[in-house]
Amino acid sequence: MVRKHFLPARCAGPRDRFSRVTDEKRTSTERPEATKAASEGSPAKKPEPADDLVTTRHTLHTPEGDVAYSATTGRVVLRQEAVKEDKYDGRKPKAEVSITYYTLDDADVTQRPVTFAFNGGPGSSSVWLHLGVLGPRRVDSGDVGNLTAPPYGLVDNTETLLRVSDLVFIDPVSTGFSRATEGEQAKPFHGFTGDLESVGEIIRLWTSRNDRWMSPKFLIGESYGGTRGAALAEYLQQRFGMFLNGVMLVAPALNMEALFDGEHSNLPHPLFLPVYAATAHYHGLLGDRALDDVVAEARDWAETYASVLARGARVPDDERAAAVAKIASLTGLSEDYVDRANLRLEHTRVYAELLRTRRLVTGRLDTRFTGPADHYIHEQMPYDPFLTATSGPYTAALHHYLRGELGYEHDAIYEVLSRQVHPWSYKEFEGKAVDVADKLANAMILNPHLQVHIAMGRYDGGVPVEAIEYSLDQMAVPASYRERIETRVYPAGHMMYIHPESRVAQSADLADFVRRASNR
Repeated sequence: MVRKHFLPARCAGPRDRFSRVTDEKRTSTERPEATKAASEGSPAKKPEPADDLVTTRHTLHTPEGDVAYSATTGRVVLRQEAVKEDKYDGRKPKAEVSITYYTLDDADVTQRPVTFAFNGGPGSSSVWLHLGVLGPRRVDSGDVGNLTAPPYGLVDNTETLLRVSDLVFIDPVSTGFSRATEGEQAKPFHGFTGDLESVGEIIRLWTSRNDRWMSPKFLIGESYGGTRGAALAEYLQQRFGMFLNGVMLVAPALNMEALFDGEHSNLPHPLFLPVYAATAHYHGLLGDRALDDVVAEARDWAETYASVLARGARVPDDERAAAVAKIASLTGLSEDYVDRANLRLEHTRVYAELLRTRRLVTGRLDTRFTGPADHYIHEQMPYDPFLTATSGPYTAALHHYLRGELGYEHDAIYEVLSRQVHPWSYKEFEGKAVDVADKLANAMILNPHLQVHIAMGRYDGGVPVEAIEYSLDQMAVPASYRERIETRVYPAGHMMYIHPESRVAQSADLADFVRRASNR
């Protein structure tokens, strides 16, 4: 059980300088400047937004011993330097960004690592990594076939990464409690560069205010958070001179062309074939063959598959028929379906089709999950059974945790997955694929000490293992640099930590990576 003690902000110690004294109950009319303005008959000046962080102290009991730590949560004002008529016009508040961070009590900041964490989307808050695998408390959601019933639960996470690193969880603008400030537009934050700059600025602010420039520093991002994390590794170096020890990417979307069907692009189809085969095997469509054998066969035949697709109409009829039969045998789909799809299997259609005769839809982000549909003539999956199984537990746990255990009260909607960020701007990539592998490569070239850890799920039907490996293979770095990239594959999906055995293994792998890359 976690023992909790509230710590008033005014009593914050020297390592809590990111926290500020606040009084959320006082209204603007109670502020001295507002009272004075009212008495003089002039309009009250609207006060600028201020940080509203709350700090509590806790002890986590683990098999390795007690971990005493401080938890701070709330919103931080993000300011932007303004220039008016070629003159510096100060730092103007543009957004209030919700964060939660954990620091170990009385640790040496020159020795203690810190890890900055975020999820993806775009439009996702950091709740998944926070309460799924990294933080000192985790949600009890259950796993496929054994889901926890409402109102779910929250338990101690004795495998937390806090054992080896301080943790900072960041909710990008328009996710979590993060919002543009009153009168400011949120749109500038809803795009590749704006997002990169805002998250990077929060990292810089936290590092400076907490005197952590001499600490070993890490990033961890999941899905689009992997897109952000790979680009941030380069951006932090080039913009702020902040060199990292390591980057941990969980199911990272490095090259979007490898993940989504594009006009006249055949790239995704061979890369998705192994996850289709693994999914068919999981659901009992491939007999009693071993999973490793099925996946290996799909990986081996993928090159032939790519050749068949590339030749298009030039493929002889007999060779095309053989390809149809091979794909059907590996995926559990009918030869008729593969033929009608012209050998090009779009993944959201596959997950609607695979178990249609059972009146089920498979998950996308974790294809082990299944669910019923309102009818069974959907061309594409009508919903993702994985998301419906996990969003309830994580949302309930987050709301209880922030108010009930961390003492932060806010009445805004906590946007777990926000649609407000769309359409997301990729204007920087106009006319070409969204691909950040080159940015990660450049960060590794500029920083010869940067280590990279990649976590992948065998049943991730959105960002498959082979699509990630393809992106890593295209990175233009010397062969010797590839020794600084390590990969792990877990027998689960996109959020592999949903699977209990994978969570324990992943927690150990992340902790080991941080220890080694910290050079401590």
